Amino acid sequence: MIMSKKDLIFLVLGGLLITNALLGEIIGVKLISMGPYIMTMGVIPWPVVFIVTDLMNEYYGKEGVKRLTYLTVGLILYAFVIIYLSLLVPAAGISPVQDDAYSQVFGQSLWIIVGSVTAFAVSQLVDVSVFWFFKNKTGGSKLWLRATGSTFISQFIDTFIVMGIAFWLPGKISTSDYLNVSFTNYTYKILIAIGITPVIYLAHGIIDRYLASKQTVS
Repeated sequence: MIMSKKDLIFLVLGGLLITNALLGEIIGVKLISMGPYIMTMGVIPWPVVFIVTDLMNEYYGKEGVKRLTYLTVGLILYAFVIIYLSLLVPAAGISPVQDDAYSQVFGQSLWIIVGSVTAFAVSQLVDVSVFWFFKNKTGGSKLWLRATGSTFISQFIDTFIVMGIAFWLPGKISTSDYLNVSFTNYTYKILIAIGITPVIYLAHGIIDRYLASKQTVS
């Protein structure tokens, strides 16, 4: 099968975004300490989502990002169904992981997924709108501004929705802990968004050179 180079890039970027979004759902149940601060493990793979979303915006526009967002939401919902069904099947007597332990982890993951699906869909649509607002205002220059600016706004929405639905609404953490962890997660995401700006420029340059090359893809 012959595939265009731009289609191949879409496939790779899409795979990276979907994989890291799903990883965020699965591992997000765990709260970790970063010095005096507490955050969810689910934010660890999220920088890849930032990079991919910005690159998708650059090369495939609003429709490309929206299409990938809807696909990711659909696959997360599919994961939700599979996890829910797996909770209904009793563990065998010889299973090293019994139902209580399994439910403690993956039962909480269901709340993570509900929160993340809502937050991911909303924040990605906000991200693409803000990204293109800055791009139209700057005439396509200042990649750093549209990349970080869209992340600043969209991830504020994403963080507080996820933490609210996943941990605060089911009573897993108090209101003060919800606010503290949410602000910590948001701060982490902002620092990462600023820190990965050179990576976005590097990836942008690599993709530009690849698209300009004469090699074929089969």
